[in-house]
Amino acid sequence: MCGRDILSLDPAADLRVLRLTKDEEKKLIAHIDNISSHAGLTHLAALLQAQLGIALRITRSAREVRTVRGFTIELIERPGLCRKTRVALPAAIRRCLDRKPEIAFAILDEQDLLGPGQAL
Repeated sequence: MCGRDILSLDPAADLRVLRLTKDEEKKLIAHIDNISSHAGLTHLAALLQAQLGIALRITRSAREVRTVRGFTIELIERPGLCRKTRVALPAAIRRCLDRKPEIAFAILDEQDLLGPGQAL
């Protein structure tokens, strides 16, 4: 399911995602649990992209966001990234947003809460 076989067969494949072992995933989830600011979350997303080649996307719902359940948190699917990891990391980020609502508000502000071109 992870597509690790595909990576091993392709000599030009990006193998950085294979660095994320089960133990490293546990450390990463612990790190996510300790994030305390929007800057920390942004830094984590940049590190995921630079070190593992994993793209993190957090977007708001097309409707309205009343709770953190209104965010879509996903890791962009790619070979070598297991299904369990694609579920565990967004769940850890959602727990972080539950504990630190100021991060959720910063994400909404960053994505323009009122939408483009709308004024009060």
